[in-house]
Amino acid sequence: MTPPLYIPEIFGFSIEVYVIILLLGIALFYFWHWILKRFMTLKDRKRIITTWILTILSAPIAYAFIIIIWLLISLYHPNYEFDKQKWKTDIENRYELSEDIIDSQILIGKSKSEIKLLLGKPDGWSQEDNWSYYLGYKPGIIGSIDPDYLDIEFKNNKVVKVGQHTS
Repeated sequence: MTPPLYIPEIFGFSIEVYVIILLLGIALFYFWHWILKRFMTLKDRKRIITTWILTILSAPIAYAFIIIIWLLISLYHPNYEFDKQKWKTDIENRYELSEDIIDSQILIGKSKSEIKLLLGKPDGWSQEDNWSYYLGYKPGIIGSIDPDYLDIEFKNNKVVKVGQHTS
């Protein structure tokens, strides 16, 4: 059996972070050098020192900006208004419709037979007064390992509560 790959850490960050910052730093060094040479009339020594200072300060900021953009992109998922046809045909992406179902409260007050006409038979767990509908896997940073479900609670054959949970 092969031992796991050991990746050293320095100040709590793995070595890959420093390599990425170094690569960003190289590109930023040339960028700052070009900017300062083109738009500022500094002597060579001052320009080089200023270029190094700007590079050292901007490389970690650029790295953090890239990570934030990556997180925002990976967490994004569209939300659409409820569409009965899309609900029934695109089962893996029902989570895109669930927010509208919950926020608009379109199910509140409907009977069990009306819910079956609108959403179909429960395809998650179901009990007498609690039904569940499969929503698919909502995108996330690491990737979801458990699907989401739409939960509907009935009281006296009428919907009183609609929510969502990850199993």
